[in-house]
Amino acid sequence: MLIGEVARRSGVSARMLRHYESLGLVRPTGRTVGGYREYAEADIQRIFHVESLRTLGLSLRQIGQVLDDPEFVPSTLIGELIRETERRLAREKELLKRLRAVDASEPTGWEGVLRIVELLRGLGSTSAAKRQQTVLSPESAVPAPVLAEAVLTESDPHVAGALRWALARAGDDVVADLALGLESDDIEVRRRAVRMLAEIPGDESAETLADALADPDPQVRGRAALALGEGGNPAAVPVLVAMIVTGANDVEASEVLGALASEPKQVEPITRALTGELAAADADHAARMRLVQALAELPGGIALGLLRGLADDADRTVARTAVALAGVIEGRTSDAT
Repeated sequence: MLIGEVARRSGVSARMLRHYESLGLVRPTGRTVGGYREYAEADIQRIFHVESLRTLGLSLRQIGQVLDDPEFVPSTLIGELIRETERRLAREKELLKRLRAVDASEPTGWEGVLRIVELLRGLGSTSAAKRQQTVLSPESAVPAPVLAEAVLTESDPHVAGALRWALARAGDDVVADLALGLESDDIEVRRRAVRMLAEIPGDESAETLADALADPDPQVRGRAALALGEGGNPAAVPVLVAMIVTGANDVEASEVLGALASEPKQVEPITRALTGELAAADADHAARMRLVQALAELPGGIALGLLRGLADDADRTVARTAVALAGVIEGRTSDAT
């Protein structure tokens, strides 16, 4: 098969085929009487091998080594290709971040572009003091999306505080930028994102926090539930009850549930959830004690009825605690009247 036909069938240009020949990668098996290159079936197969290896990022030199050394072990080379690809992706990601930051700043000229690039260098400094100085500088005016990304990845508490302060002053809608942090594989990034979102009022942040109730990390779920519960959102109830059962911020969760129960239509589902956990066969003593204390946070009349109903509980500590709490509530009621 002549070079033109090979080029058409393989998709590799005749010029590239000649280059392969000059490097010794693919040499045509023979020549015609007229001196034209003639490729055999094995030659064409080798061309496809070369092209396949190129798709993995191998250089032509590496491809020659792979094809010509029968004892070549690919694992080392593949491992290095993986590491180099990861490094390249990291560089590309950093470039994309810089380009987006420049675009978000809406520069009117190259001076504006250079200014935002300098700000990004400051925020990316290995020195926490330099990062904090960059944020607090009166000339900074860092775009809100850049601040949001920085606060999600900042581990130094002082710099993080400065970033949150700057983000609050930015006045832009940053919920969408912070919400990206909830999609991170890094637990710490998700925790920072939910903390920031919990401080932002409004329906958009509430909708985002509602999605965080399903996060696999209990701290992310808990922070979202507390913020939503304080805002009167009943979607937080199952997570708040689970926090009481596990003992994670149970006092705060109990108080939020009590406040939610001040809304009449929320009383029944909250009561059902708490009493259901109390009656669960696998509920341990400590969890049941926390649930009893949570019942005491409900509106007075409801709490009294539930606590009195536990006076004959098989766990005598639970029973005595319920009776004592009922007495406290009765005393408060008497004083009020």
